[in-house]
Order: sequence, then C-alpha cells, then structure tokens
Amino acid sequence: MEAAIDRIMQTYDLLMNRTAAASAEARAKVTSYVTTLFEAGERDPHRLTVCGLTYLRELDGSSDPVKAGYTGL
Repeated sequence: MEAAIDRIMQTYDLLMNRTAAASAEARAKVTSYVTTLFEAGERDPHRLTVCGLTYLRELDGSSDPVKAGYTGL
C-alpha cells in the first residue's frame, strides 16, 4: 500500500505544481482513500495507484468533463 501511495504522489507531483503544504494535504487525503480501498479488499498496487490518481484529480477539478469540453451531445 505504501508503494502505491508513493507512486501516486510522485506521479501527481509531476502533473501539478503545488506548495509543500498542498502536497502534504493531498498525501493525507489519498492515504485515507487508498487505505479504505485496501481494507475493502483491493490489493493490486497498480489498481490502487490508478484509483488514487483519479481521486486526486477529481478533488482538484482537473478531470471535470465539462471543463474538458464534453457536453454530452
């Protein structure tokens, strides 16, 4: 689980330009989220990594389909 969290943060830090405080806050949130997934039975580190990155991108709004131009038409 720790390896997945480290990988999530390394990748996310490459995508986003944030302060150390924002990075620490993101790490705390994703750790809680990944822990929940792990306790629910997810053990694949690659899947945990993808889920964690998706979670962080949803939190910061960078995966908003409307902002990306998808109108549903």
